[in-house]
Amino acid sequence: MSKIFEQLVEKRGLTREFLEPRYEKCAAPGELPDMAAAVQRLGQAKARGEKVLIYGDYDVDGVTASTALDEALRLAGIEVAEVMLPNRFTDGYGMSRKVVERARETGAKLVVTVDCGSRNQEIVQELLEAGVETVVTDHHECGETLPAAVAVVNPKRWDVGAAGGGAGKSGLGAAGMETGGVELRELAGVGVVFKLAQALVEAGMISAGQEKWLLDLVLIGTICDSMRLRGENRRLVYYGMKVLEKTRRVGLQELLRTAGVKRLGGSAIGFQVGPRLNAAGRMETAEKALRLLMTRRRTEAAALAMELERLNQERRAQQQAAVREIGRRGVGAAPVIVEAGEWHEGILGIIAGRLVEEYQRPAFVLAQVGDCYKGSGRSFGDFNLAEALRATEKWVIGGGGHAAACGVKVPLGGLEGFTEAINRYYEGLGLREQERFLELKEDLVVENLAELSLELAEELRQLEPFGEGNGEPRFLLPGMRVVEAARLGAEGQHLRLVVEDERGGRLKLMRFFAPEAELTTRVGERVSVWVTVEENVFRGTRSVEGRIERLERA
Repeated sequence: MSKIFEQLVEKRGLTREFLEPRYEKCAAPGELPDMAAAVQRLGQAKARGEKVLIYGDYDVDGVTASTALDEALRLAGIEVAEVMLPNRFTDGYGMSRKVVERARETGAKLVVTVDCGSRNQEIVQELLEAGVETVVTDHHECGETLPAAVAVVNPKRWDVGAAGGGAGKSGLGAAGMETGGVELRELAGVGVVFKLAQALVEAGMISAGQEKWLLDLVLIGTICDSMRLRGENRRLVYYGMKVLEKTRRVGLQELLRTAGVKRLGGSAIGFQVGPRLNAAGRMETAEKALRLLMTRRRTEAAALAMELERLNQERRAQQQAAVREIGRRGVGAAPVIVEAGEWHEGILGIIAGRLVEEYQRPAFVLAQVGDCYKGSGRSFGDFNLAEALRATEKWVIGGGGHAAACGVKVPLGGLEGFTEAINRYYEGLGLREQERFLELKEDLVVENLAELSLELAEELRQLEPFGEGNGEPRFLLPGMRVVEAARLGAEGQHLRLVVEDERGGRLKLMRFFAPEAELTTRVGERVSVWVTVEENVFRGTRSVEGRIERLERA
């Protein structure tokens, strides 16, 4: 073990279980509330020959979870009537009333949700009155009253485990989730579906071992939904990487090829696979992503992968154009950025996120949709968007979300009032030095570039896949001298540097789409650089390179 890797393991407090997880240590699926009731109802559906309608969601977690559930039910011998996804633009988040009509049309007697349903009491009741029962699988926060479903399999239920006392339908009390505990609360929607598949294995409805082929989907959905990669999630994504490396899904094979993925890892999933799957639901319909994951025909998979590539390029182009437009007209000096324009509804949240990164302020981005402005907000630090919307409800006609992300609807004549109200609320909080929450923090300071070796690059792979709670190790290289500097790309938008330490050791660094301030870096300057490291192979020669995340001139 290299000195740097040893220090990294010690600083992060990583255990042997983290470095080498064991599948058999996975939490028992019965630790989730209502799991027994869900399995029993699915067993009845099989025995009665009932059709089951799967209701999913339009993001990566929802699409991977829908695919995983479809496959799990078919392995269990249960007839799937259809996988139904909501439309981002017409249905919004959660269950749509269209599911009641669709259940009637398909003859389904049972609806199973993924990644939604915990707060859809009215829809579940309408289904029940139509003679259709519901099993909810979800991982979002629950309301004060659970829907009248046969089972609500959700690790965040307030009436079980770490979330509180009392007992749910499963009979689990406050100690019911003691073993999995907080770990299970971190599951993505696709993770909850996988635990259901494991429960179907325990019930003898799926052959043991077959459920593991779902782990490539669990890996993608968990990383792309920014779930914490510790404990149970670490086990699932660790083995998910192994499954993805030999995935049977021709859709994923074609997507990886089209995206130009050279090495599988958390970065490839988060920045290449995820955006392409998400582009379908953002720009048009998530059905295209679902079909890609479910198809068994190579020609269809290749065509769908190319279509997702096109949609992702369109998404990226529109996003970049919007950010440039906002930059040209200026965001003003108010503490909260509020921008409205003629932008695609599906990319408003991404634009807001980019504004937060660039200006280090909370941001709302809106577009006129029908008779109102519809938009997304992004925040950080101590500014809670959910609380902010409640405080400015006079100017809001719809919306909701979490501390760091939200959706919002503002009447056409209320944009100025909303902007003033949200900034007045922010100023009233008296927040100070919020930029510190966005500062990059290094794992280790490295002054000797020789320590960033091929041996270290190989050791770092033991920590893969990287993601939330297990970020790619970041190293600070202080006081380096620039010995080579070049701008690359058709528009000179990328930066390549070679830096040298006091011992004469050198390292090549790259930054794609570098900020203009960094692109002007010149030979001879002293810089401090925050980097991640990776192995590069060029014409058979292996070397270590750094990927710049931040650069400061001395």
